[in-house]
Amino acid sequence: MLKRWRLIDTGIGTAQYNMAVDEALLNSHTKGSLPILRLYRWENSLSFGRFSDVKSALDLKTLQEKRLPHVRRMTGGGVLVHGGDLSYALVLPRESLEDVGVKKSYQYLCGFLLELYKKLGFYAAFAHDLNLQNSKSAICMASYEPYDIIIEGKKMGGNAQRYRKNMLFQHGTVPITLNREHFKNLFLEESGLGAAASLETMQKEMTHAQLSALLIEAFETFFDATLLPDTLNRSEKRRAYELLANKYSQEGWNRDAKHDAT
Repeated sequence: MLKRWRLIDTGIGTAQYNMAVDEALLNSHTKGSLPILRLYRWENSLSFGRFSDVKSALDLKTLQEKRLPHVRRMTGGGVLVHGGDLSYALVLPRESLEDVGVKKSYQYLCGFLLELYKKLGFYAAFAHDLNLQNSKSAICMASYEPYDIIIEGKKMGGNAQRYRKNMLFQHGTVPITLNREHFKNLFLEESGLGAAASLETMQKEMTHAQLSALLIEAFETFFDATLLPDTLNRSEKRRAYELLANKYSQEGWNRDAKHDAT
């Protein structure tokens, strides 16, 4: 595994900006560049998987009335709620995981999250290892995939991947709190929020800054890696604002996935 990574913390951003930066980092990465761990936060918002059928999962009239920000991700998965979570993104060359393999890469890359929860005092495991039955839903927290992370019988956040050429991208979220009241009446089916886990529901009080520091420690421990603090460079910023203007701020993409030029 790669030993030196760029650490980019972009702080809190809009849903559209956050996803534009994620794709900009993937698009900007060139052979020989350091892999990236990005940390970021969200305003209260929703994100949809690349292939999500939003109309079947959400009450679009209520979504509009609440003026709730929303964005479609470049990765798969279902609808996710944001606002009380810390998110991460990884950008790295696929060849760095040759010994792991494509199918196992997701499990391997999520290992630092298990290390994080261990440091928090929890026993976390993958749904597959707990023999939990897979279940499908358009809403992320109402479904189980083999490598979803489970703590005390409850799903903890969500993670997703995207491959492009010789690069691998993965992002995910660690919920500190879940503002169920803010998102109620939006879903046309069971949202899963009532049974979802967060640090708050497990009686673990923690600020975003404290969680970020612990996540960085867990990442360096699990991968035996060194994180080098950095910021977005000029090219990455330019690509992010281009994607924000031409894709992630467009309702054609966010509602109907019609503007994906990638």
